[in-house]
Amino acid sequence: MCLAVPGKVVEITGEGELRMGKVDFSGVQRQACLAYVPEVQIGDYVLVHVGSPSPASTSRRRKRRLQALAEIDALEEAEGEG
Repeated sequence: MCLAVPGKVVEITGEGELRMGKVDFSGVQRQACLAYVPEVQIGDYVLVHVGSPSPASTSRRRKRRLQALAEIDALEEAEGEG
């Protein structure tokens, strides 16, 4: 199974095939290649899988994905404490 993680584009550098972006994943920021999503702008959300983003579908879906990831994180923390 593949997992694409939603994140917010906070910075864009370069152009064309060299277009890169800094993507924020709930406080953790990583670089991602934006060459395949030329329409993405700062403030947009993308789904990142193995460093390559695709546009996030809808606001409602993005919120559900972020909530599910937060719930998984909370469960993992609870298991680590037990």
